[in-house]
Amino acid sequence: MRFSLLTVAAAAALLTGAQAQAATYSMDPTHTFVTFEIGHFGTSTNRGRFDKKEATIAFDRAAKTGKVDIVIDTASINTGTVAFNQHLQSAELFDSAKFPTAHFVSSKLVFAGDKVSEVVGSLTLMGKTQPVTLKANNFNCYDNPMLKREVCGGDFEATLDRTQFGLNYGVDWGFPKNVRLVIQVEAIKQ
Repeated sequence: MRFSLLTVAAAAALLTGAQAQAATYSMDPTHTFVTFEIGHFGTSTNRGRFDKKEATIAFDRAAKTGKVDIVIDTASINTGTVAFNQHLQSAELFDSAKFPTAHFVSSKLVFAGDKVSEVVGSLTLMGKTQPVTLKANNFNCYDNPMLKREVCGGDFEATLDRTQFGLNYGVDWGFPKNVRLVIQVEAIKQ
């Protein structure tokens, strides 16, 4: 009897430990976009996106923990205008030949109830690393009826001072320092 109780207790401890481990999620490229917005002489807003990105996510809703790692190909910038894309890739701006990736890493998720409200981490861009907090405008997990798996994701954003990364082009002419970064992401539980 005592052996059986110890066996049940050990099994329960193993199951509880297994449930506390973060699950791995794979980025769904059809529902994940990294975009930016910056004012243009106080008249309009320039917008663009990065078409190539990779992400790995570990997430444990019960323990309210997780890690996020996003790598963005800076040469994949797409504004819809070839000449503007080439200028953004040039040494005057992103210098994509010298700095081919931007990298966001986070190991702290902030929760409001059961939902992620912030992802706290750091962004490395053009060889400089700065703290960045992505605020969740939306977050949810659901059972995807087509994939038959859990999918979690949301809309996250941050306002960056681009000059902290050495992106100074046009500041003397009146272009704003602040850029709005928006990351829409959905990730599939593996």
